[in-house]
Amino acid sequence: MANETKVKICGLGTPHHVAAAVAAGAGYLGFVFFPKSPRNISIAQARDLAVDVPIGVAKVALVVNADNATLDAILEAVPLDMLQLHGSETVERVAEVKQRYGLPVMKAVGVADESDLAALDEYGLVADQLLVDAKPPKGADLPGGNGLAFDWRLIANRRWFAPWMLAGGLTAANVAEAVRLTGARQVDVSSGVENAPGVKDEELIAGFIRAAQGEAG
Repeated sequence: MANETKVKICGLGTPHHVAAAVAAGAGYLGFVFFPKSPRNISIAQARDLAVDVPIGVAKVALVVNADNATLDAILEAVPLDMLQLHGSETVERVAEVKQRYGLPVMKAVGVADESDLAALDEYGLVADQLLVDAKPPKGADLPGGNGLAFDWRLIANRRWFAPWMLAGGLTAANVAEAVRLTGARQVDVSSGVENAPGVKDEELIAGFIRAAQGEAG
């Protein structure tokens, strides 16, 4: 029986894959503005990808410790619905970004063990949404999109002051179990629907969304 789990497909870079995500039923589309990422796209590319996205599908900009000048440039050109702060931004910075731009802000928080959960409580007081992600390994170039999962039992049926989304190492093979164990109502995937870093696959996108929503096949 299908459920209403909302899915974010992150790191999109071509019109074809944007269309595939929309057609498959994605609730959020993520565009990455982080030069070190294989999913990084330019502001011009993002504008072209975002302009035809239908109303009701949220367009999200993923940024990492971006300054105001960078955010200004992105938001002046790209029609966006949400900002995803995926770096080491403080609680104060999250509040500042919300106030400055008037857009909902999602804050990513990396989890490896129980000691990381307190940060979710803190950011949940100011962020509009939380992205509960696997903490990257030490020395990793990327704060996310590493294909790593964490022990989902750490957050089983926990609640915060903000709605939250589960990320980290999700694939069509494990997302149903992740939803069952955590009670997540929203999930995020990037590397789990790729053939190679930054190269999305239309069939993997569709298969992931079906699996996340409990549909057979």
